Amino acid sequence: MTALTRYFFDTVYFPRGAWPVVRWWEARRGVYNLAVGSAGFLSLGAAVLVEGLPPIGAVGAMVAIYGLAANMCYSLGAVADLMARRFGGPDFAPVGPALLRYGFVFSVGVTLLPIPMLVISGAFRLLALLLR
Repeated sequence: MTALTRYFFDTVYFPRGAWPVVRWWEARRGVYNLAVGSAGFLSLGAAVLVEGLPPIGAVGAMVAIYGLAANMCYSLGAVADLMARRFGGPDFAPVGPALLRYGFVFSVGVTLLPIPMLVISGAFRLLALLLR
């Protein structure tokens, strides 16, 4: 089994309590933070290239708030996983990896969203300059 398969598809079968499920989620938090953080720095770099350097204090506050919000949402994945197992039983064990996959892609996608917005904004500005 590859590391990618283990990360996104490995389930906790028949856990004897909530802690194995929470441990499963927490074992993946570092990779999640690395991916979302890398996407954030890529978006921030694109914003600096297109718009110029924003005030450093504002950037630091935005990064901290976004990182906190992303981790709070990540923690809700474990809660949703536990609730699904509680109400659906052991047959709902695959819900956790599905939540992780979709949440991971959504989080990275939302973090990268400023890049296409910057491109579209730049294209409109360029068009406005050309039409003067």
